[in-house]
Amino acid sequence: MAHWFHRNPLKATSKVNFELKLVASTTGARQICSELMRTRNKLLDILADPNLDVKIMEEAAKHYLSLLNGFLYTVDEGAAGDSKLRNIIKFRWTNTLCGSTPSEHFDSYFELYSVVFDIGLWFSKHAAKIAGAKDDPSVDEAKEVHKCLRIAAGIFQYVKDEVGPALLDRGDKTHDTDARIIEAYVNQCTAEAQEITLARAIELKHAVSLRSSLAYETSKLFEAADLGLNTSDDSVTEKWRKYLQLKAAFYMSYAYSFHGEDLLAQDKCGEAIACLRESVKYFQKSSNLCKEYTSAKGAGSTVKPAEHCFFRKLGRVVKLTLEKCERENDFIYHHKVPSEVPELELKATFGLVKPEKYELPPRHEMWNKDIYAAFDITKNDHATTSTTDPKKKKEEEGEIPPVKEADIKTTSKDPSNFSGCIVS
Repeated sequence: MAHWFHRNPLKATSKVNFELKLVASTTGARQICSELMRTRNKLLDILADPNLDVKIMEEAAKHYLSLLNGFLYTVDEGAAGDSKLRNIIKFRWTNTLCGSTPSEHFDSYFELYSVVFDIGLWFSKHAAKIAGAKDDPSVDEAKEVHKCLRIAAGIFQYVKDEVGPALLDRGDKTHDTDARIIEAYVNQCTAEAQEITLARAIELKHAVSLRSSLAYETSKLFEAADLGLNTSDDSVTEKWRKYLQLKAAFYMSYAYSFHGEDLLAQDKCGEAIACLRESVKYFQKSSNLCKEYTSAKGAGSTVKPAEHCFFRKLGRVVKLTLEKCERENDFIYHHKVPSEVPELELKATFGLVKPEKYELPPRHEMWNKDIYAAFDITKNDHATTSTTDPKKKKEEEGEIPPVKEADIKTTSKDPSNFSGCIVS
């Protein structure tokens, strides 16, 4: 099937050796620094490949983040607060929307923010990989897609609520550290997880009223994600926003289509026609936005939702259902079509998605009060941690090339199920 999920690129980072020279005064302290470098490099390699198993990624993330803990929080017994090592190393990361120009900070919370952010992106990309790998994903695969998207939403929510407020510098309005950018990721992943719920409800022919309300709620989540970006630079966010807008219009079309079916079943033919005409308008809007999305500027992969069976099927269904309603009205009901579109049921009673709560792994067992004490920050000088080698100096201060992400292979065949949904 054609690609269905737009994905922005991973954040890229420069190499960090955790070389603290005189600061790490014992073998144990230097071993932690060495292990931090090793586990960071391993995690970054894994994050570049969304085709890998979730357990592989989770284990690598747990190992690195548990070691990073000592650079975030104090290890002194009975004490709380920031680690004395928090601001001792410079971290450089690009932003998902801003190309190769990095943000850089002497702040381990910035490292935490950026690493966990990329983990959230990995889960969203892994979900897209599973959803598009087969013509007919199984129920278990559908559940995994759903779970990965909820985990991604929960990770972004954690970054926004728990890490973001602690940052020393939030950057500008197109940086990933901007609360509006991260909120857009939360809403997008939540909406996409809800897409899976709706697909399931359509395939199993749940009550039309439930399908209508779920489609409406899904549309509003995509709309919220888009509205959060309305003050950003269009040259940076245009493509992403067009994707969010087309999905919002598409699911609003579904909502009115299902509501029209429900009204027809209640013999309210005139109101059903008004709903279905509104559905046609939103479907046409989403079709136009698909074309605009293809030519829009901005970061991220260009997907082809208009070629997807789920998208194409809606257009046919709405047209046929509207024609049926108009015929029935001419022959049987003779209802006046209202000038105002009937209100949708605004709240689904089942199937609403919530982000899955994310928690950092506990501090690694290598950390203890003696090891922590062995880091002597009085001997730190940021200037001494930088290289004098011109080539390495350029690497430390220049632009950072994008991550070479592994391709996500997708099938080009339509699913054989009734609805044409991504998963069922």
